[in-house]
Amino acid sequence: MFFSEALSSEATNGFLSINCEELCKLHLLKGQLSYKKPMETASSKNGLPIRITDERWTHVVESHDYMAGNLALVVETIEDPDYIVVGSEGELIALRHYETTSISEKSVVAVYREFADDGFLITAFMTSQPETILRKGILWQKLPPS
Repeated sequence: MFFSEALSSEATNGFLSINCEELCKLHLLKGQLSYKKPMETASSKNGLPIRITDERWTHVVESHDYMAGNLALVVETIEDPDYIVVGSEGELIALRHYETTSISEKSVVAVYREFADDGFLITAFMTSQPETILRKGILWQKLPPS
């Protein structure tokens, strides 16, 4: 598939109907990136596998050193978030509150992108001020326990 064919693919909810593997292959053809297999995969609320590659996890840990050793919290945040917010560029932002983390009581934030068949982690971090992110507008919220 060539880039022009991908652009003419049927759009779904304002997003291009192209899976992440196809997009990576397109970029490979253009010499822009290499396709990396996931070191971990989480299932999003939409039922899509979200790849967490070594490259992305290295980015997370180098940008936020306190995230080292917290990969399981990121996977859990994607799979069972308290909230999902849509970012300004169409990315999804999952938030989950933890009373105890490696640094203190925090909310874990996992930013990821979904395509038709899968997706990938962009970044992750912890915050003590989730309301700042929630102000962008809540797309989905976990129901409180009954």
